Amino acid sequence: MSINQLLSRSAELEAVLTDFLALKSFDDSPRLVVSRILCSVSFEHAESGKLLLVSGNFTSAVGLLRLQYESLVRAVWLLYAASDDAVEKLAAELTDEKANRAEKLPMLSEMLKKLEGKAPAEPLSMLLEFKQYSWRPLSSFIHGGIHAINRHSKGYPVPLLDQALRASNGVSMMVGMLLVILSGDPAQKGKIAKLQTEFADCLPPHREKGS
Repeated sequence: MSINQLLSRSAELEAVLTDFLALKSFDDSPRLVVSRILCSVSFEHAESGKLLLVSGNFTSAVGLLRLQYESLVRAVWLLYAASDDAVEKLAAELTDEKANRAEKLPMLSEMLKKLEGKAPAEPLSMLLEFKQYSWRPLSSFIHGGIHAINRHSKGYPVPLLDQALRASNGVSMMVGMLLVILSGDPAQKGKIAKLQTEFADCLPPHREKGS
């Protein structure tokens, strides 16, 4: 599949997944409200990444993948592991004082650690796998490291762009999974699994455990 075909399939998947934003959360507590907002933020990063790929701004596109992932991790953490105080900080109206308080929240690694034993095993496993294989190179892109310097100056191999786009689609699939959980709607059961089969051609290849 060419990169243009992959972009087209990815846009189709995005259109289906963003429909899950129309689902109402099972309650209107600040915890669920803020988690859902971050799902929307993650989708925005995914859409922006595709637009940047189309325009040839590959370094920025790859960097957005980390932002997309971080938004998802925080959304999951908010639902399953954040303290009421942390939720309150993020749900507060934006002022300088409250922004300073919110900056003292856990970093990503700590959020993932706090999710152990609290979040469902499968989603947590997927989040940890992404971090294991993608975090260091994505950090390099974000911070102007060797990956950003090398790729921006010498060009981006198509397989790398293919891999990044598929990874973004995988994160978006996890966002859709979280939105279904937030809805608590039994009618949504099985829909994500069906999409994983239908759009397998534009998702990351399945990685066997231990490989």
